Amino acid sequence: IKYIEPEAFNSNNFYSLNFAGCDNKVNLSVILAGLVGVNTHILKLGAFEDVHDASEITPSMMQGFCNISVAELSFENKRFSNFSASSFQCLTGLQKLDLTRSHIYLLPSDIGNMSLLTELILNENIFENLCAINLANFPFLTHLHVNRNFELLQMGSGCLEKLSHLQYLDLSGSSIKSSDCCSSELKGLSNLKHLNLSNNGIISLHNLAFPENSKLQILDFSFTSLHASKSPFYELQFLRVLNLSHTSINTSNQYLLDGLPNLSILDFKENRFLSDTIQNDNIFQFVPSLEVLILSFCELKVIEHQAFHMLKKLKHVDLSYNSLTTFSSNAFIDVNPMYFNFADNRIQIIPQEMVNDISDNSIINLSYNPLECTCSNIGFISWYKKNTNKIEDPEDTVCATPRALDGTKLSAVTIYCGVSARVIIIIVVSVLLLIIVSIVVIKYFLKKRYQSI
Repeated sequence: IKYIEPEAFNSNNFYSLNFAGCDNKVNLSVILAGLVGVNTHILKLGAFEDVHDASEITPSMMQGFCNISVAELSFENKRFSNFSASSFQCLTGLQKLDLTRSHIYLLPSDIGNMSLLTELILNENIFENLCAINLANFPFLTHLHVNRNFELLQMGSGCLEKLSHLQYLDLSGSSIKSSDCCSSELKGLSNLKHLNLSNNGIISLHNLAFPENSKLQILDFSFTSLHASKSPFYELQFLRVLNLSHTSINTSNQYLLDGLPNLSILDFKENRFLSDTIQNDNIFQFVPSLEVLILSFCELKVIEHQAFHMLKKLKHVDLSYNSLTTFSSNAFIDVNPMYFNFADNRIQIIPQEMVNDISDNSIINLSYNPLECTCSNIGFISWYKKNTNKIEDPEDTVCATPRALDGTKLSAVTIYCGVSARVIIIIVVSVLLLIIVSIVVIKYFLKKRYQSI
């Protein structure tokens, strides 16, 4: 597009208009002049990331929005010149604003009349502190995204305090560090339900770290180095999903998960346990409603036989990529149909009693284990062949030993563990010889005894 006639779309209603990448050839003012009188729900005016765009948006260009009705506006990959409150004065009806990769380090403190804005996207910018966003300008925000910030982002104290309606907050990938998170940083967020602090720096959580965020339902700290005191999540009664994967958190803290009675999904991937063992008395005793538990890549070697008996609602457990040598089905109460993922461990022999009581509709993944296909494992192999409907990834559930059967699918292997005909003949002959010898000996002693009378 090189030119748009003024008021070309006057009085037209659209759901979505996409002019992304157009204003590198035509001035934004020309585009907006052509959209005078337009009513659209979505308007995209950004630039493509892989296309160099040297143009900048000025406050005077932004005046063109005074004659356009738009609910959701995107300036992704655009630069602003003389960013000021006047840039926003014609956006009073805006509900969603996307300023991703707009090279901004602050928002003006005197922006007014943006009470309808509920979602603000500020990803991949250069903020140094959350307070530089001046979020008090947007008191009715329900969703705020400030992820992958290009500078180390300070959460500050009370920067979010005015956002009492905020439900979703994404601060992931912004190199955030905190020695005492998160009571002051999240002050005032009484309606927060989803918090993403993944892929950040070192964050320390102290007791009752979320005193004003009791409505939290989803909490993500994955790939953030996490130091936690006794009960950081205490009183998060509504928390359903907790992601602590790749956090190097201290699992010897028995009260780590205290106060989470309704937690249903816990991702604990790639965290270490003391002695690489999950003991009967462990951190999971405080999450009785857990349905999904992910413990892959934890270098586990042992699971004690009652380790998960308190988790009566558990339906899905992922123990793949560990160093387990035992299929520990007895560590679970098999009340509901279960999904067991024991893939890529070091399991060789599985006693048949470990699988006999696994309920119908349960699924087991034992792929990439060095399974032994000998008479020592005949009980399990027989069960396996009768229950292939319970097996996930049968193509990669293969024999490792003996060498002659290496790579053979368990469902196709045939093992003869009965007594051969040759052995039977030897046994029969031996028994007959024993009987004959016994008779001869008895006759000899009887004859000798009667001769002495």
